[in-house]
Amino acid sequence: MTARVRVVSYNIHSFKDDLGALATVVADLAPDVLVVQEGARRFRWRQKNAALADRLRMVVGGGGLWSLGNLVLTTLRVRVLETRDVRYRVLPGHHARGAVFATCAVPGARFVVTGSHLSTDPAVRPTQAAAWRTEMRAYDLPVVAAGDLNAEPGDPTWAAVADGLQIAGTAPTHPASGPRRAIDGVFVDKRVEVTRFQVVDTPTARRASDHLPIAVDLVIPDK
Repeated sequence: MTARVRVVSYNIHSFKDDLGALATVVADLAPDVLVVQEGARRFRWRQKNAALADRLRMVVGGGGLWSLGNLVLTTLRVRVLETRDVRYRVLPGHHARGAVFATCAVPGARFVVTGSHLSTDPAVRPTQAAAWRTEMRAYDLPVVAAGDLNAEPGDPTWAAVADGLQIAGTAPTHPASGPRRAIDGVFVDKRVEVTRFQVVDTPTARRASDHLPIAVDLVIPDK
């Protein structure tokens, strides 16, 4: 058995931009799973993330404070069976970073979605990327990894995440006002078929965040 699933990866810039535009972009994309970077991670984080999910007509699947702002939102088509939060080793003078993992089920398949937002420091990023990839290896189910890598393809960060996975595609996502850098990525298990990769560049998307979203359509096998 297989299942068709749409996953969107989106750095929402900590709610700083046009939330109405953000809601329009997400509604037009109609993802089954939305992997968010820069969700709420501090004061009243549960309420803020729940309000975001409600605005997007989705539900919170996992993440928030304990994953340091990484968040998984889903539609009611998706059942979240288990969640896990990971924090990378913190180095003095650097922001704490982490990842969220959500084991999901849809009719026909089960899979794991994970999201992360890596460091801006090129000396730290590859180590965080390797730690993220190591955590993924704990799962037997097909994995879909989405995140803001703060690095472009060709950087060791991408190679560390992609080790054993396939890159769904690449295209500039940042800055949204005039995208020049492909710093956001989606990586999928080699058992998964990628039928579409899209970076959404519209006037509405340019108002919604400082990143453009990535949407991927996937065919996921049942193991």
